[in-house]
Amino acid sequence: MSSIFFLLIIPTIVLAIYAQMKVSSAYNKNVKIPSRGRISGKEAAEAVMARAGIHDVEIVPVRGQLTDHYDPIHKRLALSEANYAGTSLAALGVAAHEAGHAIQHSVGYSALKARMAMVPITNISSQMLPFIMIGGFLFGFGGPLLIEIGIICYFVLTVFNLVTLPVEFDASRRAKLELVNLGIVDQDEMPGVSETLNAAALTYVAAFLSSLMHLVYLILLRGRN
Repeated sequence: MSSIFFLLIIPTIVLAIYAQMKVSSAYNKNVKIPSRGRISGKEAAEAVMARAGIHDVEIVPVRGQLTDHYDPIHKRLALSEANYAGTSLAALGVAAHEAGHAIQHSVGYSALKARMAMVPITNISSQMLPFIMIGGFLFGFGGPLLIEIGIICYFVLTVFNLVTLPVEFDASRRAKLELVNLGIVDQDEMPGVSETLNAAALTYVAAFLSSLMHLVYLILLRGRN
């Protein structure tokens, strides 16, 4: 099965590394390019949500780089400090993207609801995987039972990552559309925004392919036992 492992798993590891390098490169490049309008990420997120009639979402700064996220439970949009106060093309793209998630939540976007419903079981599956990997693949105990549990966990992760794709792609689509419609970014500035968001999207594609290939590998491994 070693040849199958290298065929299925190694390419996804390479893709994941490439995706992380791509998003870091795109972000670091475009965070240095100020937008002409000099509107901050916080202001951009506010404008995008206001256009959609959303006025009850708190926007807060958080530490770290690319730690931006939308919390649907507490209706809180968190932007990393560089994107919260920054006026760069990267900051505006990321802020509008997270505002896109708030819009999805407001309109009841089905894929977002599905992802939210899967969060508890996905967290459990993610927490179990390290023990399965250590026990089954390094120390060789557990046998078929660990393989079955691994299949279940990776199935859950694969479905979650699959549902995540339309959620992220739709949020980026909304972000690009609203930034232009609201006049926050000029059309000729959009390549910098798109480069940042497209690179980020690649990380979600890589995560889906990684969990899928691990799932396929364990299914094939079960068939050999």
